Amino acid sequence: MNSSDKKTIYVDNAATTAMSKAAIDAMLPYLDGVYGNPSSLHTAGQVAKEALEGFRARIAARLDAEPGEIYFTSGGSESDNQAIRSAAINGAKRGKKHIITTAFEHHAVLHTLKKCEREGFEVTYLDVHENGIVTAEQVADAIRDDTALVTIMFANNEIGTIQPIAEIGAVCREKKVVFHTDAVQAAGHVPVDVKAMNIDMLSLSAHKFHGAKGVGALYVRRGVPINAFIEGGAQEKGRRAGTENLAGIAAMAAALDEACENMASVAKKERALCDRLISGLSKIAHSKLNGDRIRRLPNIVNMCFEGIEGEGLLLHLDDRGICASSGSACTSGSLDPSHVLLALGLPHEVAHGSLRLSLSEATTDADVDAILKAVPDVVAYLRNISPVWEALEKGEKEHLI
Repeated sequence: MNSSDKKTIYVDNAATTAMSKAAIDAMLPYLDGVYGNPSSLHTAGQVAKEALEGFRARIAARLDAEPGEIYFTSGGSESDNQAIRSAAINGAKRGKKHIITTAFEHHAVLHTLKKCEREGFEVTYLDVHENGIVTAEQVADAIRDDTALVTIMFANNEIGTIQPIAEIGAVCREKKVVFHTDAVQAAGHVPVDVKAMNIDMLSLSAHKFHGAKGVGALYVRRGVPINAFIEGGAQEKGRRAGTENLAGIAAMAAALDEACENMASVAKKERALCDRLISGLSKIAHSKLNGDRIRRLPNIVNMCFEGIEGEGLLLHLDDRGICASSGSACTSGSLDPSHVLLALGLPHEVAHGSLRLSLSEATTDADVDAILKAVPDVVAYLRNISPVWEALEKGEKEHLI
C-alpha cells in the first residue's frame, strides 16, 4: 500500500490538536476583513480593538475571570515564563526568594525555575508519588515565611493526572502566597474556575483545544502584580508589547467556547475509549499504566512496556499510520527518559519504553481497535529482537514490571 493511501490515526492531541471548523471560521474575517491594528486610533483600528475586547471577555467568562484579568500571549510557554518571573521578582522585593513546585512540571516551568535558582532563589520540588498526584497537605507543609510562589500544573501533559487545584489554591490563599497553575493541558478539557479554585495566575494555549498555534493567554487575578518581559509597546495594558494576534485570538475564543460547551459529551466519549485502551494494553505482559487510574484527564493514556525502547515503538506505529508519542513534544529530540516518569519513581529502563496516546472527539472505536491490534504486535516484535528482553526472559535480569 502506498503510504499516501494509508489512513492516519492521530492520537497525539496532547502535543497539538487540529483546528476546529469553528475556530477557522472565526479566524478568517480577521485575516482580510478586520485587519486594523487594535492600537490605532482610526476607525479600522478601533473596530479591531472592539473585537479584541469582545474576545477577551468571552475567554474570561469561560474561566470565571474578569476581562481585565486576561492578557494575550504567544502561548503556554510565554505565559508560564511571565507568571513565574513576575512572582519571583516581586517576591524578592519583599525578601521572599522561595518557590514551591513539583518534580514533573512542563519544562516551560522547570527551566524558568532553574533560571531563578541561578539567580539565588530556592526551589522546593514536591514529590508527586507513584500515582502522579501532589497533595494540598504537602504544599501547606512546604510553605515558609519567605515563599513567594507556588506553581503546580493543573493536569500533567504526559500522564494526564489532575491535581487538587482548588485545595492547593485554598492553602495558598490562606497563607497569602501567590498561586500559579499551568493549565495548558487542562483548559477546554475539564472545568476551570479561577475564582472557585483560588487561582492567582493561570496559563493556557489555544492549540491544545483546537485553536491556532502561537496564541495563548495568561490570567492574572486583579491585585496580583505582573511584570512586562517583552518591551516595545503599550499593548495589553503595558504588560506585553507587540501587536495582538487578533485572528489567532478570534480562533482561540471560538475554540474555547466550543470545547466548553461540548466538554461533558466529549469527555464521556473519550473516557470510554481510553478505558478500552487501558484494559486492552494492560493485557500485554510486563506493562504498566502510568498515573492515577481515576483522577486523570479523559483523553490521555500513558503506558510503559518493559524490554523495549519507546522510539522504536513510535516509529513502527507510525509505519502503520498511528501517530502517537512517548511524552512531551517539547523534549521529543531527547534520548533521555521522561522526567515525568522518573518523578513517579520508575526505573530508567522502564521509563524508556513509554507510549502516550492522547485522543480527541474525532477518535473512533475503529481507531481504538486498530491501536489494540498494532501495539501488542509491535511490542512483541521489538521484544523478539531485544537482547535486554532475552536476558529478562532467561532470568539473567529481574523483571521490573
